[in-house]
Amino acid sequence: MFKSGFVTIIGRPNVGKSTLTNYLLGEKLSIVSSKPQTTRNNIQTILTTKDYQMIFVDTPGIHKPRHKLGEYMVDIAMDSIKEVDVILFLANADVELGKGDMYILEQLKSTKKPVFLVVNKIDESNPDRLAQTLNNYSKYYDFAEIIPISAMNGKNVDTLQKLMIDYLPEGPMYYPEDMIADVQERFVVTEIIREKALRLLREEVPHGIAVEVLSMKQTESGKYKIEANIICEKKSHKGIIIGKDGVMLRKINKYAVQDLKKFLDTKVSLNIWVKVRKEWRDNLLFLKELGYKK
Repeated sequence: MFKSGFVTIIGRPNVGKSTLTNYLLGEKLSIVSSKPQTTRNNIQTILTTKDYQMIFVDTPGIHKPRHKLGEYMVDIAMDSIKEVDVILFLANADVELGKGDMYILEQLKSTKKPVFLVVNKIDESNPDRLAQTLNNYSKYYDFAEIIPISAMNGKNVDTLQKLMIDYLPEGPMYYPEDMIADVQERFVVTEIIREKALRLLREEVPHGIAVEVLSMKQTESGKYKIEANIICEKKSHKGIIIGKDGVMLRKINKYAVQDLKKFLDTKVSLNIWVKVRKEWRDNLLFLKELGYKK
C-alpha cells in the first residue's frame, strides 16, 4: 500500500518551520534566518520513498499584519490548512502560550484534520520548562499527537516523521520520485540572495527588503549568469546594504554565490544592484510582480 498526502507546517513567526522542513528534506529549500517572517510564500517540498510521498507546505508565520505584504502572508498561511492531511503546529519550548498562538489554534478548531503539537528547540530548554509548555498547550487544544523536537539537530524528528506517515491516507504519487520541490529555480535564487542579505545586515536594515531576479541565463558551458536587484524602502537603507566602498554588497554576493553553486550544481556569476522603492510592501501591483499573489 502506497501512502501520499500533504502536510502543512504552521505557527507563529520564527518557531523553526523552515528549519524543520530543511531537516526532513535534507535540502536547503526554505529560507532560514534569525529574523521573523522570512518565509513569504508557501513552499512545497517533496519527500518520496518506495512506500510513501509526503508533500510539505512551509508557510509564512501567522502574525498581526501591518501592511499589504503582511496581509498576503497571513492569508496564504491560513489557506494552507484547508486542504491538507496533517497539520503540524509548531511552538517553541521556551515561549509562553500567547495571543498569537491562541489566535492560530482558534482557527484550527474548525478543522477535522489531525493537528500535531510540535514543540521545537527543546535543546534550548530545561525539562521543567518544557513540561510546563506541553501542559499549557494541551490544556488549550486537543492535539492528535504531541512531540517535542529539536529541528536544528534532528532530535525526535524521526519519531515525528513516523507519526506523520501513520496519518497519511492511501494515495497516488503526486510528483515524480526524483522531484524535491515544486518551486521554480528562479524563486529559490531570490530566496538565497535574500537570506544572505538578512543574515549579514542583521538589525541594521528593517525587514522591508525583497529580491527580484532580472535575468538568469545559462551559457553553453553550463555556467549561470544571474542579475538581480535588492529592493529596499529608503535611501538610507540602500547605503547600508551597499556598505562603505561596496563592502557589504560584495559580502552578500560572495555568500549567495556559494549557495547558488551548490543549488544549481554549476559555476555562477552574480551581479546585484540595490534599488529604492518607497513603501513597496503596500504596493499591490509591485507585490504581484515579485510573485506575492494568491
